[in-house]
Amino acid sequence: MARGVCAVLGVLGLAVVATPAAGACMVQQIVELKVTMEGHSPMVTAQINGRDARFMADSGAFYSMISPGGAAEFHLKDTSPAVGLRVMGVGGEAEAYVTTVKTLTLAGVPVSNIQFIVAGSETGGVGLLGQNVLGLADAEYDLSGGAIRLMKPKDCAHKILAYWAGPSAISTIAIDPATPSSPHTMGEVWVNGVKLRAMFDTGAGSSVLSLRAAARAGVKPGNPGVEPDGWSSGVGRNPIRIWAAPIDSFKAGDEEVHHTRLQIGDIGMDDVDMLVGADFFLSHRVYVANSQRRMYFTYNGGPVFNLNGTATVQDAKDQAPRASPTASRDVDPTDADGFSRRGAAFAARRDLEHALADLDQACKLAPGDARYLYQRALLRLEYHQPLLALSDLDQVLKLQPGHVEALVTRAELRLIEGDHDGVRRDLDAASAAAPAASDLRLRMADVYSAAEAFEAALPLYDQWIKVHPDDARMGEALNGRCWARATLNRELDKALADCNAAARRLPRSAAVLDSRGLVRLRRGDLDKAIADYDAALALRPASAWSLFGRGVARQRKGLKADGDADIAAAIKLRPKVAEEARRYGVVS
Repeated sequence: MARGVCAVLGVLGLAVVATPAAGACMVQQIVELKVTMEGHSPMVTAQINGRDARFMADSGAFYSMISPGGAAEFHLKDTSPAVGLRVMGVGGEAEAYVTTVKTLTLAGVPVSNIQFIVAGSETGGVGLLGQNVLGLADAEYDLSGGAIRLMKPKDCAHKILAYWAGPSAISTIAIDPATPSSPHTMGEVWVNGVKLRAMFDTGAGSSVLSLRAAARAGVKPGNPGVEPDGWSSGVGRNPIRIWAAPIDSFKAGDEEVHHTRLQIGDIGMDDVDMLVGADFFLSHRVYVANSQRRMYFTYNGGPVFNLNGTATVQDAKDQAPRASPTASRDVDPTDADGFSRRGAAFAARRDLEHALADLDQACKLAPGDARYLYQRALLRLEYHQPLLALSDLDQVLKLQPGHVEALVTRAELRLIEGDHDGVRRDLDAASAAAPAASDLRLRMADVYSAAEAFEAALPLYDQWIKVHPDDARMGEALNGRCWARATLNRELDKALADCNAAARRLPRSAAVLDSRGLVRLRRGDLDKAIADYDAALALRPASAWSLFGRGVARQRKGLKADGDADIAAAIKLRPKVAEEARRYGVVS
């Protein structure tokens, strides 16, 4: 890749701010990337050919990438040589090609003809900024402060580079030398006293142990306290099963955390035992000294891991490392953007009170900026304040009527309220405003479907599926399109093909089995329909729709008593299920 993002560094290096470290050592700031946390994803705004584009800052990505949907949305063409290219990551492999961005503007500086790999799943933005940007110099990760800084040390060969803290607060570990073939930040950590090889990966929202490494540390699925924790995905097309497990101790450098919980799963990397993710980076300020092959970090306070909705104040106390948090070296922000970024970091750490206070201040300082109102609306939804969130969304849409994300979010709120007409109005407006390749079209299709607007949902599923061939959510999208076709009693052969493809991607999904059961019921394949409903109910016994569908199939087979019992059980679980089924033409 002759013209890579390394060209950015040469341009950005024109502006240098010097920060003194110990002795004669100087740590020079080359550039500061402003970071806004979206959930546990550190997002950086750049511009592609003059249009805003959000990228996840992903220290675990070997090269900067754009998703296939992002490439389609920004009209980026394949400029790679005529050879096969594949990338590997969590979830397996994905086909890839190379595209060239005519003008990438990063940190306010435009750079021409920059190459990206196009591959993988959506990340919440257009793509990833990987190690060909973040690893070009030393990198300081200050996610709680809303920034990533590329740094150039001078005369610092044997100096401590965590310039913001006193020596007693600093932990350090050795890291592997970065090479073109292995640019990641790799070092040793200890879990339950077992030495593991870890990748420090801001692109992983939560830290995760491989199943193999977890077993070495005495932790396996099925053990007491190890609980299913959903699914996760990465570059590959296959989501992976995740468990949350109790961990006695985690040690990195001089810092040790006791009595915490970590995710475990098949991360699919033979030479990596653990991904140390954004949760760790949010609770620490980290300096990756590629120049010294060392990593320095200081503890900010709060929980180190388990930053999900169940984390509590007691979790923070239990997880606190045996080190005092470093005193903040920053004064309060002075502008709306600063309060917004700090508020987003508070929100990612589940400190909703301080997050809301910062976002209130951002909205006060910039009342006409829809970005901060939308950010506060999402936080208020987290805080279970739907009426206040709706008020913010209404104001966003007065300021910016074509704000697609706000329209979709308001539609989801209206769906909860049962305002299906309002849902359709908002989604119609969002669909008209969104680019044809927008990732939001899957979310819109799902909300249309939930509001029983299946005619409107189908073309959105078609559009999304066409431009996201390797996305980890493909199984969900195929199931959504299968269900829409089944409820409309249309193109049942195509519906069955969609459900079969979804079942191959999601082999233990009750939702897919339920959808396929309806398709087979519509086709008159009663035995196969009953078998699908049986399998769905084995996974999700309290599914009113699966019970009702099986009941209708059994009645049509002449098994009246069994069918009546199923339908009665379904109505007991969900009194309106029979009325809903009649609207779809599903009757005994």
